[in-house]
Amino acid sequence: MSPSSFLFLSLTIFLCSFNPFVDANNLIQQTCKNCSKNDPNISYKFCTTSFQSDHRSQCAQNLEELGLIAIKISRHNVTNTSDYIKRLLKKKNSDPFIKECLEDCLEVYSDAITTFREAIRDYKAKRYEDCNFKLSSIIDASTTCEDGFKQKSDVNSPLTKRNKNVFQLSAIALSIVNMLNMLK
Repeated sequence: MSPSSFLFLSLTIFLCSFNPFVDANNLIQQTCKNCSKNDPNISYKFCTTSFQSDHRSQCAQNLEELGLIAIKISRHNVTNTSDYIKRLLKKKNSDPFIKECLEDCLEVYSDAITTFREAIRDYKAKRYEDCNFKLSSIIDASTTCEDGFKQKSDVNSPLTKRNKNVFQLSAIALSIVNMLNMLK
């Protein structure tokens, strides 16, 4: 971590800790409890760990702010997964089936990155149903990617863990969007 990043993070935590109106940790715990209760695909521990790993969530004052952070965490994960797939494709792979699956995954993840831009616009405009639709398609992207490798029984996906993370992170964001939509 660079000195300036450390300073920014320290300052953020310092300012948040002295704001009496912010109880971000409680907000994260309650939100993750609700998400995991409403969706069996969401792990409470994964949810809380994901939020705690992002310094922005330490200052979240409400569910709406936490929802946007969840979408951005998921987008970051999808972008990293897309970059990882590109690196895998640059390596010499003798199995044409794996290469084809990776190319398919890259396509669905590239589409997902574009979809995130639209989902964030919808979210900020409080068009939660539209945002829901887009986040659902991103969840489908991770499943589609993983299912491609399952077409051959003797092939293991090199993306299983990443696909599971994308699935769960997007499911957390979707769960929060659904909570907000019910409050609307």
